[in-house]
Amino acid sequence: MSAPPLVHVVVVDHDGGDLTLGCLRHLVATDWPAERLRIVLVENGSRLPVTAVVRRDLPGVTVGESPTNRGFAGGANLGMRTRGDADYVALVNNDAFVTPGWLGPLVATCAADPRVGAACPKILLAEPAVEIHLEAPTHRRGRGDARDLGVRVSGARVGPADRGRRLQHVAGFWGDEPMPDDEPGGQWTHGHAVLRIPTGTGGDLALRLAADAPTPVTLRSGTVSSTVTVGRTPAWYPVPSDAVPVEVCNNVGSVVAPDGYGADRGWLEVDTGQYDTPVEVGAWCGAAVLLRREYLDDVGLFDERLFLYYEDVDLSLRGARRGWRYRTAPASVVRHVHSATSVEGSALSAHYNERNRLLVHGTQVGPGAWWRSAARHLAVTASYARRDVATPLAHGRRPRPVIVARRLRALGGAVVRRPALRRHPAGPEPASGR
Repeated sequence: MSAPPLVHVVVVDHDGGDLTLGCLRHLVATDWPAERLRIVLVENGSRLPVTAVVRRDLPGVTVGESPTNRGFAGGANLGMRTRGDADYVALVNNDAFVTPGWLGPLVATCAADPRVGAACPKILLAEPAVEIHLEAPTHRRGRGDARDLGVRVSGARVGPADRGRRLQHVAGFWGDEPMPDDEPGGQWTHGHAVLRIPTGTGGDLALRLAADAPTPVTLRSGTVSSTVTVGRTPAWYPVPSDAVPVEVCNNVGSVVAPDGYGADRGWLEVDTGQYDTPVEVGAWCGAAVLLRREYLDDVGLFDERLFLYYEDVDLSLRGARRGWRYRTAPASVVRHVHSATSVEGSALSAHYNERNRLLVHGTQVGPGAWWRSAARHLAVTASYARRDVATPLAHGRRPRPVIVARRLRALGGAVVRRPALRRHPAGPEPASGR
């Protein structure tokens, strides 16, 4: 019998700490012959690197180091350039945890068709979550803000554990916006909103809520409900629940919209098996993916000018133009702590998402279509200016132009960088040792 394919796994760490160590330990436990599995950690300019622990406790993991943070694109490229004679390259985020049998279905998917350049696992969010429904009467602030506002949700707890950063805004929220200083990361609800809290080790549920005026809010989780009166000052309110935690999808392959937006296929859907049939998809997600060697040899590596976000969409689209295809392999399951390093909604995350979406879209369409896309971005930015600057001034409140400024910086960065990306697209780069 021939030997199984040689798989080169790349993990990029930037201050991931225990998450990175957990990721590597799960990879070492992969159900695959150890001599045919090469795991590479790229220490990407961390302030607190884990390399000493890896060398002591995980001697089978090869360590590469960059003295500076090269972004995910640059860090992953460092690892992929050492792929040598590997048949496949796997990328696994340092905040992702593979299951023992994750690799076999991915390899089988690629092996079945020589034009499949990438196989995508079913990526679930790291922990099961409990669903909560909020019902509240709405009001309108007026003077430029015509939204129907319910209450503000700015925190979540399970027992003593803070779960605010892992809160899943499923439906009925108005999205990110500047909040009072003591409610960072909060969002306004509509009249009816649905959210989920990852359960972790378990415990009583609580939400941190506030409103413009005393507001009755009904909280329902499972078959249990309660009504509380939410005041102007943020406070914690218990949420009685008998709901069974559910598994939630992060990504089962990616899709790219005509305006260039990349989206996780299945994002925040309860996993009921609806994605368990393998299908062809338009793009793959760099959180966890298996890439064929010939695909990388033909298309090249990530464009490091993107630094962070959309580098996987860019490489997917470059490959598709050369005839490569991508398929899901949902029998392969990976769990992901979403945006653990660059927090979802943070200024860093939002800037690169917005700038790079415009940049990558700009490599796919002509000047006319791209400038129309840029004009739409500017029109949306104007609506944020009305909400966050004009309306507060009309009500005698302090304006908060942070999102407007960020979107303008992203657009400016895309305008400046787009010509260079179109003239000098990232191209094939042979692996060392081949």
